[in-house]
Amino acid sequence: MLRLLLRRAGHGVLIVWLVATATFFLLHLAPGDPIAASLDSPLTPPAVRAHYRHLYGLDQPLSAQYGHWLVMVAHGDFGFSFPHRRPVSAVIGSALPNTLLLMGVALVLAFAAGIALGLIQARHRGRPLDWGLGIGSLFFYSMPDFWLALMLLFLFAFVWRVFPVTGMFDPIMYPYYGFWQRIGDRLWHLVLPASTLALLSAAAIARFQRAALLDVAGEDFVLTARAKGVSERRVLLHHILRNALLPVITLFGLALPVLLGGSVFVEKIFSWPGMGLLTVEAIGTRDYPLLTAAVVIASVLVIAGSFIADALYAIVDPRVRLE
Repeated sequence: MLRLLLRRAGHGVLIVWLVATATFFLLHLAPGDPIAASLDSPLTPPAVRAHYRHLYGLDQPLSAQYGHWLVMVAHGDFGFSFPHRRPVSAVIGSALPNTLLLMGVALVLAFAAGIALGLIQARHRGRPLDWGLGIGSLFFYSMPDFWLALMLLFLFAFVWRVFPVTGMFDPIMYPYYGFWQRIGDRLWHLVLPASTLALLSAAAIARFQRAALLDVAGEDFVLTARAKGVSERRVLLHHILRNALLPVITLFGLALPVLLGGSVFVEKIFSWPGMGLLTVEAIGTRDYPLLTAAVVIASVLVIAGSFIADALYAIVDPRVRLE
């Protein structure tokens, strides 16, 4: 098992390096640079722009810039964000926890709802409830994330005025709240963006969970348990579900890229100050260091999700450990 995890970790490091390298060269080969985007006024003298390009090494050959960037990243330094006027690590440090909070809540909600829906559908296979939940999950599964976010925002923030429109907290009342009031305010602002991501992932998880449950339901040990007089509820929860969770564990590694990609649009729509919103703004300002660092962080999160899924799979399935 240890060799398996070490091999997965080595593959992950290689993938992160390849993704970061491809992103670095593609960004620098595109027209424009952070200096031109930040100092776009026609009144800015060319000498000033040339000075800042030299200061940040943008006038060096691309190979020299890449080598310098690799050395900096190896020391934990992602460079300086010219539009934000501070180091990239500080910019990411203020946004990454917000994205991890959003993705963490959405991940828990998605798997809880997806597994529950899959159980209900498998329990009522072929009945109207199964068909209705299947159509509903397919509806949300095929819906674009930005469209669902806009619809939830329109219904629950503008029509019914149940939840706040944007942001992480109330900018006016938050400084005057107590500790528990601040937590409640943040959770209230978290409902719509987290629900958007959770609905999209839960629909896919429910469909996979239902198929896995029905596959396991025909196994010999399930028939033996029923022949012994075990209740249907116990058979479903203790015999079928435990063995049908293996494909869902694999989905855990695939859910992180989906949530991470969806968070870009969701954070932009709900003005959630996370990595998604930061990346969209960095694209507009041609912030090379910040964009490259965001891609590296996203790659690390995706690899970490796959690594955790492999570890869980090895823990749950003894055949993986023996292999």
